[in-house]
Parts: sequence; C-alpha cells; structure tokens
Amino acid sequence: MVSFKLSSAFLWTTLYVTSKVTAVELDIDSFESLENATSLIAYGLMDYYTGDQYGKTVGMFSDPYYWWEAGGAWGCILDYWYYMDNDTYNDQFMAAMLHQTGDNNDYIPLNQSTTEGNDDQAFWGIAAMTAAERNFTNPPEDKPQWLYLAQAVFNTMALRWDAATCGGGLRWQIFVWNSGYDYKNSVSNGALFHMAARLARYTGNSSYTDWAEKVFEWMSDVNVITDNDYMFVYDGVSIDDNCTTVTKYQWTYNQGLILAGCAYLYNFTGQDIWHHRTLKLLNSSSVFFNNSILYEAACQPAGTCNNDQRSFKAYFSRFLGATAQLVPETRSTIMHWINSSAIAAAQSCSGGTDGHTCGTNWFADGWDGMYGLGEQMAALEIMVNTRALHKHGPYTANDGGSSQGNGAAGTEAHATNLSPLHITAGSRAAAGIITAVIGISIVACALWLVF
Repeated sequence: MVSFKLSSAFLWTTLYVTSKVTAVELDIDSFESLENATSLIAYGLMDYYTGDQYGKTVGMFSDPYYWWEAGGAWGCILDYWYYMDNDTYNDQFMAAMLHQTGDNNDYIPLNQSTTEGNDDQAFWGIAAMTAAERNFTNPPEDKPQWLYLAQAVFNTMALRWDAATCGGGLRWQIFVWNSGYDYKNSVSNGALFHMAARLARYTGNSSYTDWAEKVFEWMSDVNVITDNDYMFVYDGVSIDDNCTTVTKYQWTYNQGLILAGCAYLYNFTGQDIWHHRTLKLLNSSSVFFNNSILYEAACQPAGTCNNDQRSFKAYFSRFLGATAQLVPETRSTIMHWINSSAIAAAQSCSGGTDGHTCGTNWFADGWDGMYGLGEQMAALEIMVNTRALHKHGPYTANDGGSSQGNGAAGTEAHATNLSPLHITAGSRAAAGIITAVIGISIVACALWLVF
C-alpha cells in the first residue's frame, strides 16, 4: 500500500474541461470550495442515472449496477441535498423513491421480486428512513410517507427472522431459489439492527429497541460480532454447519451499520452498554484507515473490489457522520478521519474526459484509472460529511420530524397513512354536506313510506 501524506488542508484537484486544464481548490473549511467540488462529483454520479431516459426504469442506474446500489446512490443524493443545501436532484430523488416502492409499499417492486435479497431491500428502507429523519419534503398525500415505507421494510424483514436454523437470524436471500439462501450475512442482519435502532429513536417505541437487542445478541452469539480486545463485524455464517464457521471478511459497510446503530441506541436510551459498544466499534474501525485515510481493507490492496464493494466506503462515511452527530465523544476521531479522507478522495477525482471522475484508491497521486458509480458515491459521501457537525442531527417525531407512519406497515393490504387520514378543513366541509344530503334523503324516503 502506498501511504499518502497530507501537507495541508488544501488540495488542488485537476479538472479537464474540453482541452483546457483548470484547477479547483478544495478547502474543507470553506463552504464555497466544498460546494463547487461536490457539485462536480454529484454531477458525475448522476451521469450513471438512466431513469430519465426513454424506455428506462425510473430510479435505476446504468448496467452493471444492481437495484440495491441504486437505493444506496439515492441515499448519497439525499446527503448531498442536506449537507450542501443543494436541491438540484430532489425531484429525481422523490420520483425514484416512490416509483420503486412496489405494490405493497415495502420496496419489493415487481421488477425485483424474484432476485431481491434482504440487504437489497434494506438499503432502500434506509434511504426512506433518512428522508424522514432529515425532514425531506413529504410525498403527496396519496402516496405512502417516508416513515411508513421505512417501517414496512423493517416489518417485512423482521417477519423473515429464521428461528428454525442457528437459533435465529436473517438469511441473505428472501427467496429460496436464489443462491445464498443458506447464508446468514451481517449486512442483512446488521441492516435490520440498524433500522430498528433508528425507528426506536424516531418513534420512541421501545419494541424497536427490543428487536435491536435481539439482533445484536444473535450476531454476537454466532460470532459475526466479536467482543474481545476489538469489536469487529465479520461477513456471515452458513446454516450448512449450524452457523459455526465464520466468514472473516471485514467490510466497511457492515462495521458502519453496527456502529451507527449503537450510536442511535445510545442517543435514544442513554444506556452505558450502547455507549461502550459505540466507542469500541469506533476504535476497531481504525482497521479501515491508513494515515487516517479510508480504504476497503478486504479487497482494495489486492485490486479485487467488485462493483458492489467499490461503493461500501460511501455507506461507511455516511454512518460515521451520523455517529459523530449522535455521540459527542466520537467527534474528534471521526472528523479527523473524515476530513483527511475527504482531501485524499478529492485529489482522486481528477480523471476521465470530464476531469472529475473519481478513483478507488485515495492513496494514489491523482486518479488511479478506476471509475464507476461506487467511486463517485464514496467520494461524494466522504466530502459532504465534513459538514456533519454543521447541520442538525437526525430529527425525531418529537423534535421536528414530520413524516407519518404506522407500526403495522408492511403487514397491511394497503397503506393506511394516505390521503383519507390527512383530512383538510375543506374535505371536512364537503363530507358534512354529503352527510347532510344523505340524511335528508333518508328522512324523505321514510316520510314517503309512511304516507
């Protein structure tokens, strides 16, 4: 691995505009500088979006990027809006998130219903949960709301809890015919834990806390979460040997799901156990940094990261920012990592014909020749999260969150938080008139029968 030494808080990213070479200065202490740099990277991310093209599916990105990563990408766009106060892509975000909800409003759309895994569904649910916590513009009244969608994802996942094998846990796949149905992976279970923690905090409902504790304990019991000198999160276990052999790959997004989940629970409950776990997971996260610069340790040094894995740093960056907002004791370490990595990431975003194509290796001197949706997502997330402490933390239903939900979401035939529950003064008046007309008609009919 090539180490990258930071000489200052300034970095020059070379941008190629037609044949002219220009330079944009990235100063993480300057909002204007960050605004300019992130707008270019976000534009590069949206270069991969095909949902606006004729005959293409709204919400989806170009091949070879799978549906789950599209959910992750919209989460990045949401962070870009929130941290950078830029609403350029808000309409596309709204359209994508609502188009992909599926007939039952649980993010199992028909076009994914035979291939979707628990982790795939979860990343769309996490984006919906973030929209609720950021108080993003609510969907139209005749559409399911952000909180409802997040609850529906959680409930449908929780109903798949498999106590018949290995004492519990979620399988990777939803459908028995898909490869991986016999595997219980950390990203599926970690996402269930993560969403339970966030729903507990947002709604104040302790039943979500109970679920979070249940998932965490199971993951600990099968040793995909260790609690020795370090608290690591490993990839998963197979039911073929009763979940006794742990696949010991460590991925940033697994670590981030559990880290941020513990931070949400500590912020909500104030319990020492979640505080302890948050700090221990943060300390263990140093395995993903070299000279305070983030990298995907399991595949990046060997150059073997696939399309999915090249986006993992994006989610980890997002979860680091949330943890810093929720647990003050983590801020010094996290913001040092984020700021150092943002500078390193920005200098990698100097490739391609557009001049702001980002690479995988942030240690490289400039662009490393790699490119893709994941690279743009990772660079964008680490850069916008330099502003994590400049913005309000995740809202709850009690301090500014306006999204409405239902604890039974995902188990109903139809969403119950649609327009009939959003009754306006005008609709009440109209209903009163209709009631009066019906009442008069009944009286008239009764008098006619009497006479």
